[in-house]
Amino acid sequence: MLTITAIIRVKRGHERVMRDALLEVAENVHADEPETIGFFISRDLEDPCVFTTYERFVDRAAMDRHNNSEVVARFFAIAKPILDGAVTLVTSSELSAKA
Repeated sequence: MLTITAIIRVKRGHERVMRDALLEVAENVHADEPETIGFFISRDLEDPCVFTTYERFVDRAAMDRHNNSEVVARFFAIAKPILDGAVTLVTSSELSAKA
């Protein structure tokens, strides 16, 4: 199982746009990506400009399909102008999970 954790900081005033863009990706994952085992979106309790995603994939091919999908490209087209710094991405091999 491969995972990606992304930490996304958005410029103030653009929180709703980021939320909606992330939720669009989540809808697509639920509808069209059976090999994406989990796609979780969170927003920081103290700083509403900070979002986190945690994504779980059955293998590298599933992760690559997701990352190269049209919906992810659309997400980054929306996100790039409103980001406050670089997105932090951590790609990992899952060691343990509670399902």
